[in-house]
Amino acid sequence: MKDAMNRLAQFLGRRRRWVVAAWVLIVVLALPFASKQTEHLTGGGFDVPGSQSMKVSEAVQEDFGSQADGIAVVLKAAPGATGAERDAAVARVGKEVATLDDVVLPPATAAQARRQLQGTDVVLVPLRSDLSSDELIDPAKTLREDLGPGDAAGGVTPYLVGQPTIWAGMQEISKEDLAKAESSGFPIVALILLVVFGSLAAAALPLALGFVSVLVTGALIYFISLQTNMSVFVTNMASMIGIGVAVDYSLFILARYREEREAGLAKGDARARALSTSGLAVTFSGLAVIISLAGLWMVDNQALRSMALGAVTVVAVSILTATTLLPALIAMLGDRVLPGGIVGRVAAFFRRRFYRRRTAEQQAAEHNRFWRAWTARVMARPWTAVIGVSAVLLFLASPLLSMETGTQALSQFPKDSDVRVGNELASDQLGGGTDPVQVVAAFDGAPGVSDKSAVAGFRRELAATPGVAAVGVPTFAGDVVMVQATPTAGSESDAAMALVDRLRDSVVPASALAQRAEVDVGGETARSHDVRDQIGGSMWKIVLFVLALSFVVLMVMLRSLLLPLKAVLMNLLSIGAAFGILVAIFQWGWLDGFLGFESQGAIDTINVPLIFAVVFGLSMDYEVFLMSRIRERYLAHGDNERAVAEGLSSSARTISSAALIMSSVFFVFVLTGVPSIKEMGLGTAIAIALDATLVRLILVPAAMKLMGRWNWWMPSWLDRALPDLSFEHPSSEEPEPAKA
Repeated sequence: MKDAMNRLAQFLGRRRRWVVAAWVLIVVLALPFASKQTEHLTGGGFDVPGSQSMKVSEAVQEDFGSQADGIAVVLKAAPGATGAERDAAVARVGKEVATLDDVVLPPATAAQARRQLQGTDVVLVPLRSDLSSDELIDPAKTLREDLGPGDAAGGVTPYLVGQPTIWAGMQEISKEDLAKAESSGFPIVALILLVVFGSLAAAALPLALGFVSVLVTGALIYFISLQTNMSVFVTNMASMIGIGVAVDYSLFILARYREEREAGLAKGDARARALSTSGLAVTFSGLAVIISLAGLWMVDNQALRSMALGAVTVVAVSILTATTLLPALIAMLGDRVLPGGIVGRVAAFFRRRFYRRRTAEQQAAEHNRFWRAWTARVMARPWTAVIGVSAVLLFLASPLLSMETGTQALSQFPKDSDVRVGNELASDQLGGGTDPVQVVAAFDGAPGVSDKSAVAGFRRELAATPGVAAVGVPTFAGDVVMVQATPTAGSESDAAMALVDRLRDSVVPASALAQRAEVDVGGETARSHDVRDQIGGSMWKIVLFVLALSFVVLMVMLRSLLLPLKAVLMNLLSIGAAFGILVAIFQWGWLDGFLGFESQGAIDTINVPLIFAVVFGLSMDYEVFLMSRIRERYLAHGDNERAVAEGLSSSARTISSAALIMSSVFFVFVLTGVPSIKEMGLGTAIAIALDATLVRLILVPAAMKLMGRWNWWMPSWLDRALPDLSFEHPSSEEPEPAKA
């Protein structure tokens, strides 16, 4: 592998202009498609195969079609609106709906709406469609653009309601948040890079790679979304991870190149050394992230899988840009990536002004002495460090024991959002949730008189069930019947979830209808309930998959059994602490209002596996980079404590800078995103900050001190069986040790 990377570095150096030109062409071709990446994204994909909610959804679409509710329009007239203005509002709804395919406003419904609006100020106008709830999202998005919900027209304000309209609105707000986050994130990253590198050229390279990676991934997401359902949140996740990962990977390689140049290596040799060490470490790091994200495919949930696919794509593109485009750009820029230029002169001025007696070289030497002294102090009292840091992380993780999950799309919107206002108006009109609970019964044949009598009896039992506000008239279609019940509470509330449990566990099994037909309870509330159960029941598979494969990757790279085990346990500590803080903030509401949201009383269901997989993978970045440097020094002289001190001192600044960049990028999304994206951003930012400070700077050296030479223990038979992917290089200041 080391030789292959050396050959790649030589090729990229010789063909640098062709390589850069090829990437420029890719960016130009990707640009128009990246700008359209959100066009085919959907809020759907949450159906759980084999669940009652999916069976009901299929039956509703196949057997009942336009008889089922999906999208509705709420018309709210101002007190002074005239009769003509009220009639015109209904006519406008009919005109805009007529432009849609597969969505209709029945004439009888329109006539009834006109009559009702003359006598009251708020009217609910249900639309009809043969499309499923997920398929209705695109028509809802078009209707939002044409109808302008929330904007008064002629004294009457229209609103769109129903689950498809909620996800259509989520697409719109996610696109706006993404633009805000990217416009804020890149300047923050640029400032940190200028401070770290002291060179405009060096700071520009990671930024350029971040831009290219996110742009190319956006185009790939567009093409993937044409073939399969992709979640509306996939662009936010890809951008969030892509900016940080691409910048971090290029930072690792560029920092190593500068280190080797300052040590006296020629430009070509420095590029080869950087690519065969840090470049290969980046490849392994990216592989660890991809493996962690691949664990999300253990859950048969298309929305979750699509977000994982988007994240995997951006990580893969980031690896490709860091190992091909970056070396070519370094070859073209040469020593301009070293400290100097305008930024260098400014830094030199401040050094002369405030540190007149110390040169840059002396400061660098002092910096290394600081980290060596830090490591020595930590390893002098290893038990104190291990017990103290572990106690802090376990304390922070303690709220995790009371974590609850939920899915509340409507509460993601600001209180004055037209989506939220409209659905709340509809709830007031219906006396409960806007999405009814749907009960579907399938008979063996055409229902007879006794079967219909059982349906009528079940309807009465359903109406008497606590938590049910109203029950619709049963609808027959061949050998299938559907009964829709409006819950008294909001469709996404815990009370509505409890109603689904009550119906499935007691009401339906005890009914006479269940003795004559197969009865399933579905609807949007039931689907959210099934998704929560599915993800909760699959977390053990995700955790086991991620831990096992990450252990194998690190074992192959580090040629050790104990170091991968240590890495896995420490990652779990930092992830647990991050989840504990999330519970305190997003479930208990400790910082309500401070971060621009109100606690929803639960952690978003889909965020739990996402945060675990993303954070575990990104934590492996720093583990791989740090341990590769420590192993490199250990192979040079065989002294464990000295190797830890030298490895940490040579990589601490780079790791701290990378973690600061990554945490800053994620925190930008905390300030701009909807609550579920805020959760994702804050959870990852906290976990990375804890991992790069308490874990890498204290826990790792202390644990390696306690384990001593056992750090590098590997059974000889296993060492021979594993592939040799070694990429260690002694630093240029010491000769490579002879083989024993």
